[in-house]
Amino acid sequence: MNTAIQDRLLLLMREGHGRDEATDWFRVALGLVYLAGLMTKETIDFKKVDRDYNRFIYYTLGKGHSIASVLQYMSGEKVMPVVESGRFMEAFQRHCPEVPAESIPFLLELNLGVAKNISGLDPVGPLADWIERKKGQTGGQGPAQGI
Repeated sequence: MNTAIQDRLLLLMREGHGRDEATDWFRVALGLVYLAGLMTKETIDFKKVDRDYNRFIYYTLGKGHSIASVLQYMSGEKVMPVVESGRFMEAFQRHCPEVPAESIPFLLELNLGVAKNISGLDPVGPLADWIERKKGQTGGQGPAQGI
């Protein structure tokens, strides 16, 4: 994670209305950037990547937050107001154009798949339903080119 991406995520965060919305927007945007970064053929040093993300999260949100807690937040119902927010989607595309909007359902589904592997429970609920609706709108395509 480079400083340009960090700066853009902080700018996006400042567009949220109030502390709670700004924090939620930051979590989702950061999580999407993190997940999109995993879509590479290169070998990933997860210890280094996670350390960099955790350091940035700690300096931004404070103690008790980590990339694991961000991804966990993104696998639950609390993420719905963010992914359904036109304001967030517009701001995210402006500040994080390297993550195409059409890849967001795929990235969230990827995150749910990891949560399923950890918990052993099939993903159900509003987020899983939202992903299915979005996949139906795009014909079930995977990630967009360029990720």
